[in-house]
Amino acid sequence: MQGACTAFGLCRAVPSYGMVRSSPAAARPAAAPALAPAAIANFNENRMRPRAVLPRLGSIREMRTRIGVTQKRLAGMAGVSTSMINQIESGRTKPSYETASRIFDSLVTLEGRSSSHTAGDFCCTEIVRLAPTDTLREAVSRMQAFSISQVPVFNGESPVGIVSEDGIMRHLADGERAGAMDRVALVEAMDPAPPIVDYETPANVLVPLLRFTKCILVSRKARIVGIITASDALKMMES
Repeated sequence: MQGACTAFGLCRAVPSYGMVRSSPAAARPAAAPALAPAAIANFNENRMRPRAVLPRLGSIREMRTRIGVTQKRLAGMAGVSTSMINQIESGRTKPSYETASRIFDSLVTLEGRSSSHTAGDFCCTEIVRLAPTDTLREAVSRMQAFSISQVPVFNGESPVGIVSEDGIMRHLADGERAGAMDRVALVEAMDPAPPIVDYETPANVLVPLLRFTKCILVSRKARIVGIITASDALKMMES
């Protein structure tokens, strides 16, 4: 019980119910420490960054055995235990995204080291070229003359795009008439330039790349010296 006094100086007892009244300032929870602007920026960046789609976990054993790597060696590169690799390959455990990403990164690195051939071994050094100012007609004529389906476009020594049979057909389907073949410059119809790899790039990492591009340009000492197409990829797979 607590005593309470009225305005006339009389006191009466009031039940406290075990509660202690505190001031508004005391009841207010302590404010959380403010984050530094850099920390907020890093948090937002990590939260918004999309995660790359990884291959299925079942392919870890397939990739490892194909390149002849032991579970112990793979575990050492990925920073996990050998038993973890064994459990993942047998389907007894599912690793976190970060762990799985390290394992696949290690496999790609090991696969590259196991290759005895490089991009320079398979690239064609006779590159058919076109200029941005060439016309669609000239591109078609060049493709027919060399029995090819795409030609890289160069501005001087720098690749700036690529023109292909599919690209020309898309451009004509978008409203251009056949008569425009002689007046439309490639700069208006070409696709982005193909990727460029170094001459010493392991050949077995190029085949997956060709699934997403029409061709690959090969450079040596900052100069384009060759081109690799799908037909060259078949030679890689046979070697």
